[in-house]
Amino acid sequence: MTDPNAIQPSALDQLPDRDPEETAEWQASLDAVAKAAGPHRAAYLMRRTLERAEGTGIALPKLLETDYVNTIPTAAEPSAPGDEAMEARITAWNRWNAAAMVTRGSKYGVGGHIATFASAAWLYETGFNHFFKGKEADGSGDQLYIQGHASPGIYARAFLDGRLNEQQLDNFRQEAGGNGLPSYPHPRRLPWLWEFPTVSMGLGPLSAIYQARFNRYLTNRGIKDVSASHVWAFLGDGEMDEPESTAALALASREGLDNLTFVINCNLQRLDGPVRANFKIVQELEAQFRGAGWNVVKTLWGTAWDELFQLDTTGALVRRLREVPDAQVQTYQTRDAAYIRQDFFGKDPELAEMAKLLSDDKILECFHLSRGGHEARKVYAAYKAAVEFKGAPTVILAQTVKGHTLGEGFASKNANHQMKKLTVDEFKTMRDLLELPISDAQFVDGVVPYGHPGADSPEVRYLQERRAALGGPAPARRVHPVAPLPAPAEKAFASFDKGSGSQNVATTMAFVRLIKDLVRDKESGKRWVPIVPDEARTFGMESLFPSLGIYSPKGQTYEPVDRDQLMYYKEAQNGQILNEGITEAGSMADFIAASTAYSTHGETMIPFYIFYSMFGWQRTADQMWQLGDQLGRGFLVGATAGRTTLTGEGLQHADGHSPVIAATNPAALTYDPAFAYEVAAIVKDGLRRMYGEAAPGEDQNVFYYLTVYNEPLPQPAKPAVDGVDEGIVKGLYRFNTAESAGLSPVANAPRIQLLGSGTAIHWTLKAQQLLAEEWGVAADVWSATSWTELRREALEADAALLRGEERMPYVRQALQGAEGPVLAVSDYMRQVPDQIAQWVEQDYSSLGADGFGLSDTREAARRHFGVDAESIVVAALAQLAKRGEVKATAVKEAREKYGL
Repeated sequence: MTDPNAIQPSALDQLPDRDPEETAEWQASLDAVAKAAGPHRAAYLMRRTLERAEGTGIALPKLLETDYVNTIPTAAEPSAPGDEAMEARITAWNRWNAAAMVTRGSKYGVGGHIATFASAAWLYETGFNHFFKGKEADGSGDQLYIQGHASPGIYARAFLDGRLNEQQLDNFRQEAGGNGLPSYPHPRRLPWLWEFPTVSMGLGPLSAIYQARFNRYLTNRGIKDVSASHVWAFLGDGEMDEPESTAALALASREGLDNLTFVINCNLQRLDGPVRANFKIVQELEAQFRGAGWNVVKTLWGTAWDELFQLDTTGALVRRLREVPDAQVQTYQTRDAAYIRQDFFGKDPELAEMAKLLSDDKILECFHLSRGGHEARKVYAAYKAAVEFKGAPTVILAQTVKGHTLGEGFASKNANHQMKKLTVDEFKTMRDLLELPISDAQFVDGVVPYGHPGADSPEVRYLQERRAALGGPAPARRVHPVAPLPAPAEKAFASFDKGSGSQNVATTMAFVRLIKDLVRDKESGKRWVPIVPDEARTFGMESLFPSLGIYSPKGQTYEPVDRDQLMYYKEAQNGQILNEGITEAGSMADFIAASTAYSTHGETMIPFYIFYSMFGWQRTADQMWQLGDQLGRGFLVGATAGRTTLTGEGLQHADGHSPVIAATNPAALTYDPAFAYEVAAIVKDGLRRMYGEAAPGEDQNVFYYLTVYNEPLPQPAKPAVDGVDEGIVKGLYRFNTAESAGLSPVANAPRIQLLGSGTAIHWTLKAQQLLAEEWGVAADVWSATSWTELRREALEADAALLRGEERMPYVRQALQGAEGPVLAVSDYMRQVPDQIAQWVEQDYSSLGADGFGLSDTREAARRHFGVDAESIVVAALAQLAKRGEVKATAVKEAREKYGL
């Protein structure tokens, strides 16, 4: 059995010891210190030695944790500019109005959060007063990711600044009237103020990393120099449990994103209790970030603790702080001095002696009030260290008290996240603590008043002067006037109109070929941002590698293994392709940053993100919602689409539902094109709408989702009839009739309308032929490029009708007069084509691939789901038999003939 106390082998044992005697001397010295001064002293010396080695560049593993003290000691703090007393008064007004806003709204039951901003007020105020650059200088400024639950404090500051009025504050979370404030940072709801949505939790930190990375991308590609922009992400310690919060930490350090700072408000509480009841979240986060290569600044204790640390000549206090679990720290916040003396100091004889030198007031000041995140000078020192640190991103771990200044009923209570109001008496106590000039008489009928020192008060003038010096108000979203992008040459799109002849071409390949032409456009080509999560070769995009290059801030520091090949793997500092590795979440964060560059930086970019359709919406639909909230524009492309086209991959790869999920997103225009010319027409219209001259009433703040297939098939020419392009964009047009297909049905033959989307139209065309040649039925085939857009337009028509406007849905107009029933087919679950059922006047039925996918050939999978040509024939005959237009026996005959 192995002795657990024995010294275990290490990596050093694999290296030859050139001087064993010297090594033994070092080890003996350590043993001597441990024996003479104790293990704590030995550990102290080792930590300081490792820190020294790290600071001088000696290659050693990093210390993952440091003591539970401030990284920047009081003696090393820089003097903060500005008027600290004035800033304290401004912060007091903001604290008051944030609490008042939520409390006043609580009578309507709309909710709100008070405690988060109360803990984080100085984290924001210090940044607004001294660090956060506005957009009135270079148009970009800094990018601020505000913690969602802190939004009342940001509204309160905007109120003090004159950007909001009392009526708007009273409409917090009451937006229906048109003059309200959204609950959280929602750009779509308040587009002049909010720039980045940060709720759902976890998406803010992920997006912030990729925004900082995209800033570097813009600079390195020569689009715009945004090197002066800094990204600030304000996060909660509980939020860091979300996997997205830490998913890209290594990317940020690997690429040296020193234009990025995380500020984590460590109030030690999540929504319903302690973040780490029996552990220490600050130490855990420090190890996680340091291990990932970040610069870590801990801002834990206020100046009241300086006296205690000076008394700690043996390190007993630091050791005790390190071992006390977070939940006990919260308990100290609510208990009296006697309890703290006994439970904190009484556990160590040296600390018990120290406590005799401290008054009860001093103990309570330290344990109840004095946190690093509540002192402007501590926060300023941390921020200054962050922006001056080069070579890596910085995380600031700022310890605070949740509910600070809100009174004993709030501070550090487990339930304070759900507490929505203060009583009048609690407000009066808060007023006295903050020293605000608000009289009792201002509480009319028990309603807490808003407070404002006056538009021309010293506080407001100071606030506005500080913001002017930093480049204007913040947060702020600006859409700078930019000329519409000129449309690419028509040749790029028209080349698909003639079809592919006898050549088999998948629509995925058609899309990639179109992009290859568009990125060559002299005017807009450089604006394209191709994004792919490590599947470029799967989608046939490797031909773009040598021509566009893969973005890497280091360029290419190696000779690629395929350098002698035409399509070699080329990385470049100004590369255009973002090849993200196996991360759909990271790729979506890339897309969001690129798709909103028109607002963030005043630069129009055209991102397209191509992915396995199964792993886009299903894995990152929350980010697609974030994209819609942030008013992003671009093309999402679900490749290898459909439930039956990706042969062999099976259940987890078989997408039969992405259009259903996409249909739930109001900003997503979802298309399932069947042919190459349809892909070209949709992309052309998307470029016009999002980046060119949008039609009156068209919302430009949309994004397109196209499904494309990996099934090579002959691509037909665009039908030479009027209205095809309009039908493609609107979602439906007649591809052919039985007559135009040369099937020559007999006179008065039963007729049916077959609607197909995506690859399903090929089975529909085969079914059209079988119906004519074997059953005497005439079928017309329609290409349904977008079931979702058909439904949306029909819903708009219904709403117009309720307003008294006569308007017929486009789907009904298109099918008006078409003979026979309608049978809709797709390679998705029937819920996709069934979106339009209620607006079709004819008898309607559908076929789709419902259920889980399976591994097999395409033909076997389609027979399994009942969507192949023969199954379509049987379903069509059944529809006609119901109407008495074919014999009922025909259905049975067809089933037997085709082996169904």
